[in-house]
Amino acid sequence: MQPSGKLRLGINIDHVATLRNARGSVWPDPLRAALLAEAAGADGITAHLREDRRHIRDADMTALKAGIGIPLNFECAATDEMQAIILTIRPHAVCLVPERREERTTEGGLDVAGDENRLAAFIAPLRDAGCRVSMFIGHDRRQIEASARIGAAVVELHTGHYSDLHAEGRFDEAEAELAALRQGAVLAAALGLEVHAGHGLTYDNVAPIAAIPQVMELNIGHFLIGEAVFIGLGPAIEGMRRRMDQARGL
Repeated sequence: MQPSGKLRLGINIDHVATLRNARGSVWPDPLRAALLAEAAGADGITAHLREDRRHIRDADMTALKAGIGIPLNFECAATDEMQAIILTIRPHAVCLVPERREERTTEGGLDVAGDENRLAAFIAPLRDAGCRVSMFIGHDRRQIEASARIGAAVVELHTGHYSDLHAEGRFDEAEAELAALRQGAVLAAALGLEVHAGHGLTYDNVAPIAAIPQVMELNIGHFLIGEAVFIGLGPAIEGMRRRMDQARGL
């Protein structure tokens, strides 16, 4: 199966807030970054409201929802506090992720299969409020099937392990992980789930993920915010878009 159609690109602006919070200032403003991303052709904005508020804060989510003209993807853990905030803000999409306070970034995928009943109940009011709910998971069959059973609209496949292997030059292992991601994408699509992917993607490793036919959207943040330090956010996003389009044969 050949890739078809243009991939959507969601830009995660968490680490603009990380930089702001390091100085305890109001600069740089995550909303300004989101608007620059929108102007550069981003299809959506992703922001992760962590329980410890280490980067994005509640006021940022409110400002993003009101200020951008493209969909807002609200990443969070499946807690009562986050559910209440989501139901107040009503973003276009919600991506549920595992979260541990001591981690630097999201490690691994959500265990949907091990928490199926609670997650089914958790997402029901979000769906009723019009949010598209996504599960951030690995490529394991059990997690994909459980995501379909609980009524998620989307699965976002965790590409972090693939990205790490690629960065370490362990290309045979990276290829095996890529093959597993491809198989997961095929299964998810067959079950009626929309397939997204993200975590750790860079200019060097994005093409094979972008070429997976079932993948409809990539969410990329840390690399592009870092690249923006050197070349600007707009050019960084445009460079990623070119690579995604090339991978799709566009």
